[in-house]
Amino acid sequence: MSENIKSSLSRKYLMALSGLFLVIFLLQHFTINLTSVFSKEMFNYLSHFMGNNPIVQFILQPILIFGVIFHFLMGFILELKNRRSRAQKYYSFKGNANSSWMSRNMIYSGVVVLSFLGLHFYDFWIPEMQYKYVEFLPENPDRYYEELIHKFESPTRVILYNISFVFLSLHLLHGFSSSFQTMGFNNKYTYSLKFFTFSFSIIIPLGFILISVFHYLNIH
Repeated sequence: MSENIKSSLSRKYLMALSGLFLVIFLLQHFTINLTSVFSKEMFNYLSHFMGNNPIVQFILQPILIFGVIFHFLMGFILELKNRRSRAQKYYSFKGNANSSWMSRNMIYSGVVVLSFLGLHFYDFWIPEMQYKYVEFLPENPDRYYEELIHKFESPTRVILYNISFVFLSLHLLHGFSSSFQTMGFNNKYTYSLKFFTFSFSIIIPLGFILISVFHYLNIH
């Protein structure tokens, strides 16, 4: 096996592993956000725990940030290399005859998701860092719910969030199942695995949309 092939396979494995890691984070994030619909107290408790646990803050959070940056940089690199290696130009590409719309446009859905993450960091992570490490305000374990619903007062922000979740769903529809395929999970469980990844890719982004709409309607 040539060095170029080995390098390409290594990049794909790393891309798949980082993607699966981010899916775990996505599920955890969704679970906590979902509690805000049913219990203000539970949401505050879980958010306070995550925001003040040193393992989460100083070990898992930096790993997560690195994972996000690594995954998207690796995605851009793979996309550029794939484009350079194609023998035919896009104008002669036969669309769905060779691949799905999602697989051909992963780079674009990825850019939208990355932009959303930038907005999400601006809305929540930066104010949190400022609250704790710049202003050194006293910790209030009951502040998280109010900070959350404050972000959903603006219809523009809710619309931007929900558009991003649609693109997240499109990104997951191809990327999640492809990660397992890259890792070699092609066996008798393939159909069940595809059903699981398809369901996850629809239900989780839709759940985020419903949460944001719920809070927006509840405020207004």
